[in-house]
Amino acid sequence: MLKTTTLGLALLLALSACQDGQYVASTRHLAPIPPATLALMSAKGVSAADPILMRAYKKESEIELWKRGADGSYALLKTYPMCRWSGQLGPKTREGDRQAPEGFYAVTPASMNPNSSLYLSFNLGYPNEYDRSLGRTGAHLMVHGSCSSRGCFAMTDEAISELYAVVREAFAGGQRAVQFQSYPFRMTPENLARHRQDPNIAFWRNLKEGSDRFEVTRAEPVVGAAGGRYVFDAGGDEATAGAVARKQADDERRVAALVASGTPAVRLVYEDGGQHRAFRETMMAMGDGLGEVSRPEALAAGPREVTMPASGPVALAGQREPVRGAAARKPAGPGGTEVERQRPRKTFAAAGDGRE
Repeated sequence: MLKTTTLGLALLLALSACQDGQYVASTRHLAPIPPATLALMSAKGVSAADPILMRAYKKESEIELWKRGADGSYALLKTYPMCRWSGQLGPKTREGDRQAPEGFYAVTPASMNPNSSLYLSFNLGYPNEYDRSLGRTGAHLMVHGSCSSRGCFAMTDEAISELYAVVREAFAGGQRAVQFQSYPFRMTPENLARHRQDPNIAFWRNLKEGSDRFEVTRAEPVVGAAGGRYVFDAGGDEATAGAVARKQADDERRVAALVASGTPAVRLVYEDGGQHRAFRETMMAMGDGLGEVSRPEALAAGPREVTMPASGPVALAGQREPVRGAAARKPAGPGGTEVERQRPRKTFAAAGDGRE
């Protein structure tokens, strides 16, 4: 009986999300925003108290931090590399599928976990109204520290400490909720052309509507759900609607031109998610410095690019994206030498360059 119970608990943990619990009380959630990031804010003409918005991209394994300026428009402040995300490109649909969510979410003060067992974390608020309308299930989907994921976005302790401080100060400045936009990849014509036959393409085109509105206006889109779709800024002004429509038409023409020029339709198949190239090609090859990394053997394999046929079922052949270094090696524990502990900082600093 005891053996059966133990096996049952192990299976439950394996199927669960990140299961971020309470750890020992600490003051790590009070760490200040690093001086270099404050200087970057000053150079952009924004302050720590100004509102923020975040955008995540699985394929590129990056989270963008945007700050709202005095004119009401958002500007890109910094780009953070993800150390680990799990699952495949595509939305989360059920508890235990290891999928990191895609869509539009709201991080609130109640979402913040200062005593996280994953250093620090904040909850994305999955399932949202749209997810619930489709009967999707799951909980505890977060952005957190460490380099281990079961449906979350893991950023390393160093990165989550900074981002947590930025979110905290935005709330202190009066922001009531931070919009978190999660995408499978950057919504470019090139990506849409290449992924045009993926089973999730209709959903991704719906996400692009919100992405386009943000990129045209640099204002946070108002998001709702109706008829099994996301809806954006219903009743907005005609000038904005026209500008968004023109961008969408331009992008569609570029997609059509890429297809006409022979751009193949592909689908990326991951063993179990991925991570930013700065970690995969440098840190994982070194085999140390990140602490626990979930399923390093899946990272070592890299995504498989499957060429889709002109019509019919998905082809079952394809080539894997090359991975440099011995990525399958399990990193050492959180101890190690000072050189090992400095490597995540250098990788994080080099990758988060704040580019537009």
